[in-house]
Parts: sequence; structure tokens; C-alpha cells
Amino acid sequence: MTRFVFVHRPLSQSPTTPFDNAEEAWFWYARCLKARRDGARFKDSAGGFQRPCEPDDIYRALLTLRRAGVLSAIHIATLGRFGCLDRPPDARREYEKDFVRPWDEALDRLTVPLKARGIVA
Repeated sequence: MTRFVFVHRPLSQSPTTPFDNAEEAWFWYARCLKARRDGARFKDSAGGFQRPCEPDDIYRALLTLRRAGVLSAIHIATLGRFGCLDRPPDARREYEKDFVRPWDEALDRLTVPLKARGIVA
């Protein structure tokens, strides 16, 4: 009988670059999801520098906030909608102005756990 052994992935020795803010991290996460759906595979230092996390780390932080009741369904939907568009909601557009507040609130609340993990500077 074959025995499977769990082996941790080795961490890259290259220095990591944290995101400037939660918005930058969120858009990176959304682009990673799009690339995954298109069949891309991620390799270390593909962009010339290493990020301090995997895309799933941002998802886990978001899920933790949702389970704790810190983020509501409208926050999650707003992040998802504008993450797919790769831009924040624009208050000057009539049909987007109602999404500006949930967008800002969600990113503000997401900043705390991302900073604690060293993902955001």
C-alpha cells in the first residue's frame, strides 16, 4: 500500500514585496482568479518579484471576516463585481455610486487582517 507524505512547499529565497494597500491586493487576487479560470499555473517570481502570499490567503482572510459577520453579502458582492471589472466603483456614474461606500468599507475591514499577515504594508 502506498503511503502519501505531506511535504510543505519550499518558500522562495527571493525577498517579498507587500502590497501598498488592500485595494491593490484585491485587484491582484481578482486577476489571479481570472488567470486560474483560464488555465494558468503560477510559478515563483513570475512577475520579477515575489508577493508575500498566495491568492488563497486573501480569500481566506475575506472568508474569515464574512463568517465573523464583519463583512456582509453586499460587501462581498461589491468586491466581486468590481474585482472582475478591475477597477473601483466610480461615484460619478449614477448606477455605481451606491457601491462606493460598501467598497470602501470592505477594503477598510480587509486591511486589518492583511496587515497582520504582512500582505499589506
